[in-house]
Amino acid sequence: MSTNLAVQAPTNALRLVTQAYSSLLLIAFALMPAQFIAYLYFQQDSTLKFENHLFHEFAIAVATLEGLFVTYVTWRCYQTSGEPLLRWLTLGFLGFVLIYSPHGALTGMAHRNIWLFLLYGPASRLAMSVLLFVGLLSYSQPSDEVEKRSDARAWLMWIGLFLTMDIAVALIAYSPYAGHPAVRLSMEGGALVFSVLNVAAMLTRRIRSPLMLIFGISVAWFAISSLAFMLAAPWNHMWWLAHAIFAGGFFLLSYGVVQAFRTTQSFSAIYSQEEMTARLAESMAETQRALQQLQQSNQRLERLAATDPLTGAGNRRHFIEHIGDEIARAKRSGAPLSLLSIDLDDFKYINDSRGHSVGDEVLRAFVRKCLEAIRPYDSVARVGGEEFMVLLPGATLDAACAVAERLRSAIEGAAFDVGAKPSVSVTISVGVSEFGRDGDTLDGFLRVADQRLYRAKFEGRNRVIVA
Repeated sequence: MSTNLAVQAPTNALRLVTQAYSSLLLIAFALMPAQFIAYLYFQQDSTLKFENHLFHEFAIAVATLEGLFVTYVTWRCYQTSGEPLLRWLTLGFLGFVLIYSPHGALTGMAHRNIWLFLLYGPASRLAMSVLLFVGLLSYSQPSDEVEKRSDARAWLMWIGLFLTMDIAVALIAYSPYAGHPAVRLSMEGGALVFSVLNVAAMLTRRIRSPLMLIFGISVAWFAISSLAFMLAAPWNHMWWLAHAIFAGGFFLLSYGVVQAFRTTQSFSAIYSQEEMTARLAESMAETQRALQQLQQSNQRLERLAATDPLTGAGNRRHFIEHIGDEIARAKRSGAPLSLLSIDLDDFKYINDSRGHSVGDEVLRAFVRKCLEAIRPYDSVARVGGEEFMVLLPGATLDAACAVAERLRSAIEGAAFDVGAKPSVSVTISVGVSEFGRDGDTLDGFLRVADQRLYRAKFEGRNRVIVA
């Protein structure tokens, strides 16, 4: 007993439910850090602190090294694809690294001038969020020219701008305004606003490619980390959580950059699962069409290699190979196998008196008559100018003689209308041999048929010779 299993396509309702569930999961993941912030804000003592300068310096050093690596990888992707978004991503990472590194290097200044230590963090996050937003506005724009990608002056100018911002932060830290809450909150609030603008721009522009989805979740985490920094005090648990959230977003975005480097070197040309499936199906269809065309071309080439181009009959080389196969089959089965060797009588006179074009038409007409007189599994080949052979599997010598006589009579009684007046009359001479009886090798089989053909022509033409 057999069981038939029907594979049913999912219903539209199920597709909608699963799509909604997938979207909710992404939203929950993007907002997950906010839950930790809420927990610490309402449940933890904000005065509890973990002030460990060595740990902080180590963490910032690791973040700086990772930032340099990601900057280099992003720059390499930009050099290959020229995508404007990657240019701004590179600048965003580079700006973050150059402005953020003093935050770790000056950890020891926390007790002397806390603002010199503290303000580099929000300044670096503000610079990066602004550059990421500018990059997002350039999404899907044409690639930059090669000259622009390799213009060292432009990159040096940006590096100079970031170092100038380091100096500006130091000047602010030593100014009378450094301790005013608005200074730090404006930087952190600016980073929060631009991160939110990034997410809003993605939603309004319906940017949904896989790497851009990672981009959106990352900047959402940047926004949440800025909120945590605004709620935190230096060294308390909320402050450390803010660092962890920002690091998580940075790691996630760096993963997207590495994926771009390992695939298309582009941040926008990574396809969704649906796009990849559609492109794969299209490629498979094109490959299938190409294979079919190749197969048809090979079949045409095989036919051309096995066919006489003038008459459409088999050619000598292919016919000899076919006789070899039929001889092997006859030896295995013991079935008879016979051969007709045919020559059109006085064909040279037709060519000389009526022209070669008429002669060609006569040859083609003869092949058509020949195919009408033999069985479907018999084969005819042109082996010379006006010489033909017919192979008759399963036919004894007597049966082959009957076929030859029927063909001779049909040709003799036909008026070949070849588009010229008057019509052409043709006769044929035929020699017949049977494998085994008239030779047990290929050469012997062919030689006997040819010898009998020559006898037919010598004895007056228009006849069949069997013995």
